[in-house]
Amino acid sequence: MSSSGPTKPHIRVVAAVIEREGRYLITQRRPIAVLPLMWEFPGGRVEPGETDAAALTREVRHRLGVGITVGKLISFVSHQYERYCVDLHLYSCTITEGSPTPANVNAFDWVSSSEFDHYPFTPADEASVAALLGIQ
Repeated sequence: MSSSGPTKPHIRVVAAVIEREGRYLITQRRPIAVLPLMWEFPGGRVEPGETDAAALTREVRHRLGVGITVGKLISFVSHQYERYCVDLHLYSCTITEGSPTPANVNAFDWVSSSEFDHYPFTPADEASVAALLGIQ
């Protein structure tokens, strides 16, 4: 494939890094999802006209049933998949309401950074994990 081929569409995605007592909240994709049963930081696609914070608040509530406060941007990675490119923005977040339940995810877990390698992360999230570990 030549580099002068069509440009892949870019999808803006936001994800929450929620840390509690040295453990991070991660979610497992559903069996029917793209990249089934892989792990990721909770979040999702930013809709047109939506801010990152609004998208992240909506997605985390949809997936885990909790309210969050969105903090600072931690890292940004761009990952090329076969048909599109994901621009993933990772934000530090805090749960302000409720307790996580697997509402629209297959599962969730609280893991320490040393346990990340036991979970198969999506490629974009794997790059984010590397960036996250690099800033600690």
